[in-house]
Amino acid sequence: MDSHTASPGGAAGLLLEDFSLEMTGKDGPALEEAGHLLPAGTRVNVTFLGNEEMSTRLTAARAVKALGFEPVPHLSARRMPSRAAFEEFLCRLRADGTSGQVFAVGGDPAVPEGPYEDSLALIRSGLLERYGVQQVGLCGYPEGHPAITGPRLWSALEQKAAALSERGMSGHVVTQFGFDPDPVLRWIEEARDRGVHLPVRVGVPGPAGVRRLLGYAARFGVGTSAGIARKYGLSLTHLMGTAGPDRFLRALSEGYDPQRHGTVKLHFYTFGGLRATAEWAAGFREASPSAS
Repeated sequence: MDSHTASPGGAAGLLLEDFSLEMTGKDGPALEEAGHLLPAGTRVNVTFLGNEEMSTRLTAARAVKALGFEPVPHLSARRMPSRAAFEEFLCRLRADGTSGQVFAVGGDPAVPEGPYEDSLALIRSGLLERYGVQQVGLCGYPEGHPAITGPRLWSALEQKAAALSERGMSGHVVTQFGFDPDPVLRWIEEARDRGVHLPVRVGVPGPAGVRRLLGYAARFGVGTSAGIARKYGLSLTHLMGTAGPDRFLRALSEGYDPQRHGTVKLHFYTFGGLRATAEWAAGFREASPSAS
């Protein structure tokens, strides 16, 4: 029996070490409820939603830190109304001791609300390092982006990785979630071939209802053909069921080669089910000797 089948977790448990997850500004109570299930120091990304106030995001980042986890506040370039607003947000994060790691995204608006067109502009502003940012998370799209061509996506990632290096900041890449590990592994290999050697956190949907998962997949342009859905464990004829990432994680671990793919971890998109995700991860770790 090989290492992939020796236990319920097997080698997949190794990829689960040092996972990160995501919460919204209003998920503080849910994180507190699930806190005992998460390893100390777990990175928790705090999203930057258009319908939330700055104070909501700051309160969430403080709550993450108070619970013994590492806050990673999101910075949405096209939602920043001005340089002053960007600087104020960073200043308050620094005052709270929550500015060490951030995640820079372009953001949903098609037209910028202020002077920042994309996340590269945030990096090049010079404000991140001024306010104590040491590590910056970047977006990766193994299955493409509905509004941006593949060559532009690669060029943007390469430029952002280079800009971080030039400014003496470390970084990592978090990929958009998907249901098929094959394009993820191919994408990581291409990133390495292109000279992008930042650690990659593979985006994984936390356990959720099949209908909800398919809804999010359609919203973000993620491929959900019937074959891939079945491979992941989604039953298109039983939309009331619940699916977790067990099959995806095992398949990912079978194809993962540290020599080719470098450092790879997991990032969970909780979709409002923060406790369910924490419970799933805790159960998977307990069933996997290699994750202990």
